[in-house]
Amino acid sequence: MIRALLCWTLVLCALPVQAQVPSKPGVDAPELAFMGPSHVGYRTLTFIYKEQPDVENATSAEAPVVMRERPLRVSLWYPAQASKADATPVVYRDSLWGEPPREPVAFSQKGMAIANAVAQGHGHPLVFISHGYSNNPAVMTWLSENLASKGYVVAAIHHQDPNPYTSSATTRVAPNFYRPRDIAFVTERLRTELGDQIDPAKVALIGYSQGGYGVLTSGGAGLDPDGPNMSLVAGGWLKKVARGTKGAESLKVPGVKAIVALAPAGGMPKSAWGAEGLKEITAPLLLIQGDQDPVVDYKSGALAVFGAAMNAERYLLTYRQAGHSIALNPVPEEMRGSVWDMDWFEDPIWRQDRINAINLHFITAFLAVHLRGDIDKQSYLTVADSDSDKGEWNAPNGTPWGAYSPGSPEATLWKGFQRRHARGMELRHALPAK
Repeated sequence: MIRALLCWTLVLCALPVQAQVPSKPGVDAPELAFMGPSHVGYRTLTFIYKEQPDVENATSAEAPVVMRERPLRVSLWYPAQASKADATPVVYRDSLWGEPPREPVAFSQKGMAIANAVAQGHGHPLVFISHGYSNNPAVMTWLSENLASKGYVVAAIHHQDPNPYTSSATTRVAPNFYRPRDIAFVTERLRTELGDQIDPAKVALIGYSQGGYGVLTSGGAGLDPDGPNMSLVAGGWLKKVARGTKGAESLKVPGVKAIVALAPAGGMPKSAWGAEGLKEITAPLLLIQGDQDPVVDYKSGALAVFGAAMNAERYLLTYRQAGHSIALNPVPEEMRGSVWDMDWFEDPIWRQDRINAINLHFITAFLAVHLRGDIDKQSYLTVADSDSDKGEWNAPNGTPWGAYSPGSPEATLWKGFQRRHARGMELRHALPAK
């Protein structure tokens, strides 16, 4: 009894260590999820976008719109030189909207990056991350720190979204205008600001939920002039950047090499782009979503984008039975006392650290192929059967239980996954139309 209690205590003590640093996957993660060889630095920048329409604070869709400076704070993770042994890793602090009528709930999240560490190397690819509506970069450090350790410079805007639970319809739809416009502005500023630390010709965009809408639009999708939010954004400003207008280019990031959209918004109740707008995407595209998403409908979300973006090579990774919470860190301690707070972070069926590790595996392979030209990583995206449940691997005697599947032709179990650990997924692939 004492021995069993001691073992249980040790398990409880061990579990939080992994959860405290979300960028470090657990032992059951697929092969490419693990941290890279680089130390990681962290700092913030602020850019001023001058003379921007303040559509968020307009009293109605027909009201006059004031022009103001728009400050945009950006978090930056990057490959860095080794710091002193006693250097303290970053603790990220922010908040999320509480269950109405509660106030926002503050949380902290331990990281492994070192603030203001000396940058190392040059010519790194630039990866831009756009978080979900009402989220912040602190909830996606599972991705930002991990990619920086693999030699990418990773940037994320602190999008300041209005409270969706108390604001008017005019205010709530303001991010439909701001997201792609801010992404395009900041990405171009970073191409100049970071100098030879990055290769400005190697840029990828990653977005979750509202951020998925943002990166699909900035990555090439033209907004439908008859789209559902055109008449709701104050001053007609969304109409001024719709497909076919002079302002449409202000939303675009030129030369994007890869786009990743997780549970992308924009498909309900009517597509923000329409079929014609999604045809304008030509950059390789990785879509990821749960097929039971209650926030962004799967059929009109990632599945519809996969079908309509016919001029791009594209992948669709589907988590069966998963909902919307597929792209945030495991829930911090401060958010564990309320189901509302927990639901920001955790899927009710899938383990969050597990789903993040799978995301990392595929995102790592996808970026390696399309930003670095690492053709060897293509084999991790090429599966023998799109249904992960059908994969098999008759490993030779003596193969360690935690070994990774070699993929085809030795195994139909998806390459880089362990036995019994590739379940509940589907990976579709389509080439661009000729």
